[in-house]
Amino acid sequence: MGNNTSIKIPEGLTDEIERGTYPIHRLKRCDRPTTYVGSNIQRMDEREHGFNRALRGDFGPKVQKERRRFVMKYPVSAALATMQEYLVPVVDSPVAQEKAPISEDPKVLSRHIKALAYFLTADIVGICKLPSYSIYSHDKVGNPVTLTHQNAIAILIDQNFMTYNGSNGHSWITNANSFHSYSLSGFIAVNIANYIRRLGYPARAHHAANYQVAVPPILLQAGLGEMCRIGDIVLNPFLGPRFKAAVVTTDLPLEPDRPIDFGLQDFCDRCKKCARECPSRAISQGDKVIYNDYEVWKADIEACTKFRVSNKNGAGCGRCIKVCPWNKPYKGYHKAVEWLVERSSLARRITIFLDDFLGYGKTIPKDKWWFDLEWVDNKLQIPSERKE
Repeated sequence: MGNNTSIKIPEGLTDEIERGTYPIHRLKRCDRPTTYVGSNIQRMDEREHGFNRALRGDFGPKVQKERRRFVMKYPVSAALATMQEYLVPVVDSPVAQEKAPISEDPKVLSRHIKALAYFLTADIVGICKLPSYSIYSHDKVGNPVTLTHQNAIAILIDQNFMTYNGSNGHSWITNANSFHSYSLSGFIAVNIANYIRRLGYPARAHHAANYQVAVPPILLQAGLGEMCRIGDIVLNPFLGPRFKAAVVTTDLPLEPDRPIDFGLQDFCDRCKKCARECPSRAISQGDKVIYNDYEVWKADIEACTKFRVSNKNGAGCGRCIKVCPWNKPYKGYHKAVEWLVERSSLARRITIFLDDFLGYGKTIPKDKWWFDLEWVDNKLQIPSERKE
């Protein structure tokens, strides 16, 4: 059946309403990102990511050994990472032989897919044309990556503010924060991709256990944030850096979103709190640089990876997320502060000062709900009992 006799467009897809929690419709949209993105960016080999280099032994045998266990040594993150692996075989499958009798209007289909993502409990969703430079040249085992899809759908999941509040940012729960969001965003992406294939269009899900794309360029182009001082990281105006993302690439006709500007370049240029608080001193306190023909505050990936993998007093590290002034729940007076910071350089300066003055970024013991445990020699034990 062709689309010449498509079914009636649902009334809920005829307006501009975003069905998520956050008012992304009011953000300032731009024709290009707020940081330089050139035309000569080289595709990345996934094997060159910090964690994969650690596994390869680039950072020494001790880090290599710890890399094999740094997620699995804590039972909550181990459970979530195991769940992620179940999603690997279902990222792709055959496409329906006939296209569904629905509208082919990219605007209508974009609203529909976003509504589906929010129905599946996504926190924020954005769409862009798939940047060719975001496609990995090779996957983590060395296979060449060939991906010809035209569009990308990005799905953000909050890592949970309260849990970060009860942590110092590099405690035993830290990797679980990440893998909670990785597994849920992966679940949503797998289901959206499956649905799109059933409509008769190719689609593939990309999540933490099975990416074929680098996520930050997609988030940047899809209007889900700006590049921040933390490094090759996109920061969202409502979630800050406190999220993980999955992506669906597809040839379903979609209308791309545009990049956003909420004043982050000026804010990060002044703030430097993440660099000051970084346990590994991996975050730059200097100016942005041009790297691989794009603009970034370049972090020391080796130092960051070594600390996260070899952390003796926890599992991983997210101290930069914990202390970032943008890491606030979007409610109450924080809504007003966020609105002002978007629009005023003076408000940014005041906010940076008040963030320290009011004690944000400190550990809040009453919000700790987890047990500190470590898997060593095939049993769980209290971490302080570990013998080196």
